[in-house]
Amino acid sequence: MTIKVDLSVKPEVKGFFDPATNTISYVVKDPASNSCAIVDSVMDIDYAAGRITYDHADELIAYVRDKGLTLEWLIETHVHADHLSAAPYIQRQLGGKIGIGRNITVVQDTFGKVFNEGTEFQRDGSQFDRLFDDGDTYQIGGMTCFTMHTPGHTPACMTHVMGDAAFVGDTLFMPDGGSARADFPGGDAGQLYDSIQKVLSLPEQMRLFMCHDYGPNGRDIRWETTVGEEKAHNIHVGGGRTREEFVAMRVARDKTLAMPKLIIPSLQVNMRGGDLPPPDEDGKRYLKVPINGI
Repeated sequence: MTIKVDLSVKPEVKGFFDPATNTISYVVKDPASNSCAIVDSVMDIDYAAGRITYDHADELIAYVRDKGLTLEWLIETHVHADHLSAAPYIQRQLGGKIGIGRNITVVQDTFGKVFNEGTEFQRDGSQFDRLFDDGDTYQIGGMTCFTMHTPGHTPACMTHVMGDAAFVGDTLFMPDGGSARADFPGGDAGQLYDSIQKVLSLPEQMRLFMCHDYGPNGRDIRWETTVGEEKAHNIHVGGGRTREEFVAMRVARDKTLAMPKLIIPSLQVNMRGGDLPPPDEDGKRYLKVPINGI
């Protein structure tokens, strides 16, 4: 795939940090128009109480409206296991198309079985408006964006390149944070290394925006770095670490990690494009907890 990167196109990027899930959502504005995209929105959940709210999404909506922007895309970098997407909620108020990687169908098939979903749950990605393949392009106003398939954390992970900015999802963290886990169903540490190298093949001055940050060693939360900084200083892949070294490290590290607190509700909602499971005959909606299923 030949990638044409135009570093002269510099979109305006506004990050919104959600402290409950350590997720950063972004509003990305075309520098030549009022068109924008939202990347990796968050729907709030009090899991213990079974209560859904939309404070974080409302903040994004208010920002778009206050700036007089037109929302064209709601981008999901992957099927998140640690927060719930608010994409449909935002779409109902602002419009725009919801897009995700084509391998969402692999994730839907895997977790459709885990959660014992019936035949009414479509496993063809039809819950989304656009399924992206590696190298696909799309427009935000006059800005041409393109997608890079970067699996390893999940089969559907995509990096979205918008001008001189790339949104890497969970493929990479800040240099002192390393990389994402690769032990979820469909994950693969070797694939993750290859995907990271794909990202790091972009120009060194390319801005990289993270989906999560946890403030390692007590530092302030940060979410923007560059390809050059990652190549030089990333604690998992920087300085020329080999594929074999990375895989050994990642496999050993993943064995020590607990499951994300919101993995059960997140997967059920996000594989549906951000919609809650359908109501039962009494009009009530439920989330399932598979016993020993993940």
